[in-house]
Amino acid sequence: MDQVVLSAGDTAWVLASSALVLLMTPGLAFFYGGMVRAKSALNMMMMSMVTIGVVSVLWVIYGFKLAFGYEANSQWYGSFSLSGLGDVVNELTNNGGVYPIPLLVFAAFQLMFAVITPALISGAIADRTKFVSWIVFVAIWVTVVYFPVAHWVFAFGNKEGDTVTGAGFLASRGVQDFAGGTAVHINAGAAALALAIVLGRRIGWQKSPMRPHSLPLVLLGAGLLWFGWFGFNAGSALGANNIAGLAFINTQVATAGALLGWILTEKMRDGHPTTLGAASGAVAGLVAITPACAFVAPWAAAVIGFIAGVICALAVGLKYKLGYDDALDVVGVHLVGGIVGSLAIGFFGSSAVNSLGLDGIFYGGGTALLGKQALGVVLVFAYSFVATLIIGYLIEKTIGFRVQSEKELIGVDQTEHAESAYELGGILKGGR
Repeated sequence: MDQVVLSAGDTAWVLASSALVLLMTPGLAFFYGGMVRAKSALNMMMMSMVTIGVVSVLWVIYGFKLAFGYEANSQWYGSFSLSGLGDVVNELTNNGGVYPIPLLVFAAFQLMFAVITPALISGAIADRTKFVSWIVFVAIWVTVVYFPVAHWVFAFGNKEGDTVTGAGFLASRGVQDFAGGTAVHINAGAAALALAIVLGRRIGWQKSPMRPHSLPLVLLGAGLLWFGWFGFNAGSALGANNIAGLAFINTQVATAGALLGWILTEKMRDGHPTTLGAASGAVAGLVAITPACAFVAPWAAAVIGFIAGVICALAVGLKYKLGYDDALDVVGVHLVGGIVGSLAIGFFGSSAVNSLGLDGIFYGGGTALLGKQALGVVLVFAYSFVATLIIGYLIEKTIGFRVQSEKELIGVDQTEHAESAYELGGILKGGR
C-alpha cells in the first residue's frame, strides 16, 4: 500500500470550507436577529456570537478528542484527553482511512460544525433567556450531547491495515449522514424543543404581534447561510474531488427547490408568498440536503428540497396546535428538515453516484437503508431531547434560565446587555 502524502489542493479546500462554515454562525446571527423584535435583536445575535467563543475553547481543550479520539475504542465517545491537540500537529487525518490533509485542518473543519449546532438552538428561546445561563448551557450541552453524538455519527475510526478502532455507534452500522442531518440538525432541533418546554411561552405569545423587526436582515442572514453551506456540505468530502462537486450542486438545487416549495405552499394556503417564507424555505432545503448531499443524484436533491420546503412550511404551524413556543421555528425547520433529509436517503440513495453509498428503495435496495436511517433519527432525537430537558431544568432550578417578567417586557437587549440595536426615536415603543 502506497504511503499517503499531503495534498496541497485538498488541504486548501478544507481550510477554505472551514472558513465558510464559520461564516454561517454570524449569518445565523443576522437571520435570527432580524426575525425577533427590535428589543431582542442584539441579545439574539450575541447568543450566536458567544457560542463561537465557548465552543472553540472547549474544542481545543478536550472536545475534538471526545468526538474523534479512538484510544478508548468506544462506540459512544472518543477519548478523554486534555492534550489540547498538541499531540496531533504532525499527523494526517485518519477517519475510517487516511486522508491527505493535516489532522489539525480536519479538527478545524469539525470545530465549525460544533460551533453552529448549539447556536441553532438559541432561536427557540428568543426574547426570554438569561445570557449567562445560555453560556453555561452551551458549555454543558456540547460536552454532554454534541461531542458524543458527533462521535456516533462522524467518527469512522482509526484504520490501520484492515483494523478499525474507535468507530462511532451509528457510523459503524452504516447510517449515512454526510454532513450532519442527525448530528447537527436533528440534534439541535430536539434540544430546541426541550428548551422551549423548559422556558415556557413568551409573555403575550399568540396574543401580541411578534413579527420580525427586519426582513432585510433575515434575507442577509439566509444568503450568508446559503453561501457558507457549500463549505458545510461540499467540504465534508475532505478533498477537492468529484464527491465535493456532487455535494455542491445538490446543495444548490435542493435549496432552490425548497424555497419554491415553501412559497408555493404559502400562496396556496394564505394567498401570498412572503419574504420570510422564501428565507425559511431556503434554510429548510439546506437542512434537508445536508445528510443526503453526497448520496443522491441532482434530480433527487431537487425533489428532496421541494418536499422539505412544503413539509417544513406546514410543520412550523404545529407549535400553535401543540402549545410550545418555538420562537424562530427551529423545530419546524431544523428538526423536521433534518428528519426529512435523513429518511430521504432511504428512498433516493444511489450507489451509482457514490460508490460508498447504498441503494435506497427507488433504486432497488429495499428497506434496509431506510431502517438504518430511521435508527439514526430516533436515537439522536431521543438522546438530545432527554439530555437537554435534564440540563435545562438543572440550570432553571439553580441559577435560573429565564429572565424575570419585567425584564422580558422591557427587552433583553436593555436588561441583559445595557444596549439597544437602534437609537431611532420611537422604534422601541410598544415592544417593537
